[in-house]
Order: sequence, then structure tokens, then C-alpha cells
Amino acid sequence: MTLLAVKPDIVPAMEQWHAMIASKDLSGLPGLLHPDAVFRSPMAFKPYAGAGMVALILNTVIQVFEDFTYHRELVSPDGLNVVLEFSAKVADRELKGIDMVRFNEQGQIVEFEVMIRPMSGLQALGDEMGKRLRGAV
Repeated sequence: MTLLAVKPDIVPAMEQWHAMIASKDLSGLPGLLHPDAVFRSPMAFKPYAGAGMVALILNTVIQVFEDFTYHRELVSPDGLNVVLEFSAKVADRELKGIDMVRFNEQGQIVEFEVMIRPMSGLQALGDEMGKRLRGAV
């Protein structure tokens, strides 16, 4: 995968992200997150703030998803925003979605927003995440 449009400081972070996703091991995620990072869920109105919370949510969702695959990568003209199109399964539901990731100039993730369709896939994901994170978020 070539990341030519991404700012040079972002390339190592994107390479590390893709390696972590491929291995389903996000233990290196805290090193990529700005301490004040924000996660915007497709299920919740209010964003989740703080690197610890973002790491908890992403570490949980990567275990919930089955057959997770990225398909396309789009980069904003400033090279600091990346949109990653993906597909996955949750239980018997197939879903498609996008991860919208905003970086700062130092290559840290400052915002991670997710959108998912169809509604049945989103509901299955929300149900499973709720079971796993009950009381933690």
C-alpha cells in the first residue's frame, strides 16, 4: 500500500495501524494516540474522550469484528486526514463502514470517527460492544 498523499510524519503511524489491524493486536495503539484523542461512535451522540478510552474501544471492536478488511484509503489534501473504507461481519450480519482518522502534525491520532451501514449491522455491533464494555464506557 502506498501512502504518497499522507504527510511524511503520518506514514509510520499508518503503517503501524495497518500492521496492528492485520495481526488483531492493538497493544501499540497507545503510542499512536494523542493524550486528548477523541472517538466518535456510530452508536453514540457524545464522543468518547481520552487516549485510554479510545484504545479501549478500538481494542474491543477489533475482537468483535470478523473478516475485517480495508478496501480503499482516501487522504485529504492537507495529508492529515485519512478515510479507510472497510467491511466486516458481526455474528451473522455483514456491514460496511469507514474510519475517518485525523492526525496532528506529529503523526498522532487526535480523532477517530466511525460510520457504519446497514442499520442491522450497526445494531449487531452495538449490541456486542454493549455486552463487552458494559460499565466501562
